[in-house]
Amino acid sequence: MAKEIPKLLTENETAAFLGAAPDTLAVWRCTRRYSLPYIKIGRLVRYRESDVIAFLESRTIRPQAAAR
Repeated sequence: MAKEIPKLLTENETAAFLGAAPDTLAVWRCTRRYSLPYIKIGRLVRYRESDVIAFLESRTIRPQAAAR
């Protein structure tokens, strides 16, 4: 059975997806501020699309139902 190859996003694509600047992603990587997994290929940085979506889901705040 062939394994599905994950879609890899460039730093610019990931930044646009998150609404952040590419430099912000570099700071996050350097300071380990957020646990957004990335892949290093030489000097290139790539992000799995599934990891970016999971990161957004983990940061999503859902309002609580009103107490009765």
